[in-house]
Amino acid sequence: MSDSVATPSDFIRDIVADDLKTGKHKTIVSRFPPEPNGYIHIGHAKAAHLDFGIASENGGRCHLRFDDTNPEKEEVEYVDSIQEDVRWLGFDWGSNLYFASDYYEQTYQCAEELIRKGKAYMCELSQDEFKDYRGVPTAAGKEPPGRSRSADENLALFRRMRAGEFEEGAYVLRAKIDMSSPNMHMRDPVIYRMKRESHFRTGSAWCIYPMYDFAHPIGDAIEGITHSLCTLEYEVHRPLYDWVVENCSLPAQPRQIEFARLNLSYTVMSKRKLLELVRAGLVDGWDDPRMPTVCGLRRRGYTPSAIKAFCHKIGITKFDGLTDVALLEHCIRDELNLTAPRVMAVLRPLKVVITNYPEGQVEEMDAVNNPENLASGTRKVPFCRELWIERDDFMENPPKQFFRLSPGREVRLRYAYLVTCTEVVKDPSTGEVIELRCTYDPATRGGNTPDGRKVKATIHWVSARHAVPAEVRLYDRLFTVEEPDNVPEGADFKQNLNPKSVEIITGMLEPAAAAAAAPGVSRFQFERKGYFFVDPKVSAPGKPVFNEIVSLKDTWSKAKQQK
Repeated sequence: MSDSVATPSDFIRDIVADDLKTGKHKTIVSRFPPEPNGYIHIGHAKAAHLDFGIASENGGRCHLRFDDTNPEKEEVEYVDSIQEDVRWLGFDWGSNLYFASDYYEQTYQCAEELIRKGKAYMCELSQDEFKDYRGVPTAAGKEPPGRSRSADENLALFRRMRAGEFEEGAYVLRAKIDMSSPNMHMRDPVIYRMKRESHFRTGSAWCIYPMYDFAHPIGDAIEGITHSLCTLEYEVHRPLYDWVVENCSLPAQPRQIEFARLNLSYTVMSKRKLLELVRAGLVDGWDDPRMPTVCGLRRRGYTPSAIKAFCHKIGITKFDGLTDVALLEHCIRDELNLTAPRVMAVLRPLKVVITNYPEGQVEEMDAVNNPENLASGTRKVPFCRELWIERDDFMENPPKQFFRLSPGREVRLRYAYLVTCTEVVKDPSTGEVIELRCTYDPATRGGNTPDGRKVKATIHWVSARHAVPAEVRLYDRLFTVEEPDNVPEGADFKQNLNPKSVEIITGMLEPAAAAAAAPGVSRFQFERKGYFFVDPKVSAPGKPVFNEIVSLKDTWSKAKQQK
């Protein structure tokens, strides 16, 4: 790629470098901790590049640990998909695959330890009472009735809860910290609750499950994590993280550090909302090419290297912001400009008949595979009397700045000849233009003009006799507004869905493109149109379906140059 993807510097890497320099840590151990309640998206890709990158750059290791503490929403399907996506991104956790459920017994013992120390208690408040006792940020909360219960009483109740003797919701276990803390997360937070749900790994062995804020630091400590990297919304949770580490007998003292999450324009980054789109049938599954999921980007035609370049460009900061999706598009466009072979494809065909070209004759024109990489060579493109051109390349009554084909005007057919439009054929019932009659200049083969005359436009084409029809899917933004989450209270974010986010058409391809197409392998530039990928899910041998990866127009690069 033309832009460097050298490892950037940021405040987290500076912290890690200092910890190694001072001898605080000899080995760096990080973790990527997705919850298996959905497919991971581009925001998780950013986190994975940081988690795995920090470890790799410093000769350490990164664990893949699933946060499976909520059995209601977690499934094996998500575990498998996340592993597949993380591997596709280029990361390897080796033998370091873990689950929060691996530590359920140790986590439970930590809870008993806190109870014995008088630092945790059983609470029987209802949800409404819990909120009332908790208070508000500007006023202290009230002490719950069970807060003064003895350690022995709390321990007996907690063990009965583990045995399943109570109804779900009858009790929760709370950490005993400070009901007057200005940090609401420190006002005796819940650390265990009852759920009579079968867990996809532990089955019915447990009916109580730890909260993430409790399980997270314990898992980190057990695994010897040195730097536990989280997104910025967990900054207010850090005092609780540190409290758990300090008050439980754990083998290590990990450190939590927060960074800004990725917010991408014209999409949503909530797995809950993405799941809502999937379940409502508003998209074609988690891997719909319009989705910001890693599997959706892969099916669309994005590459791991382009996503890596994007993650390096946006960097790691402590400030939330909105990243223009055009930057992501710039990264894949920049890569494919150098690597994707060029082919000619007519997406909205209009027939052209060259009236003075010999009937039955076929010529082969030499076409460059990639002008950015001449080593890729050339190919032969068949040319004959009848062609397809783009309907947008003709106007019967053109405005002043339109230089493509119109009655009496001459244009260059790429790699072929100069042609002049002499007649327009219309459907007698609708008046629609259905065919153009043209003449060609035999002296201009290859687009040359021996007499030096100037032609202002060059258009692409496909031989009608040799053209291969193929399904082409054109994509637009999934949402019509830049920040689809930004809706009035009570409004539905789905009201901003773009009803024209996908258009399925039949295009005409030159034979070389159709012959080279293989599901999930081929990326092409359709000249003058954009970059396209053979859909690995719906394509069949000999029947490729092309997904538009990105258009040729680079709005991000142009905006950058104007600054």
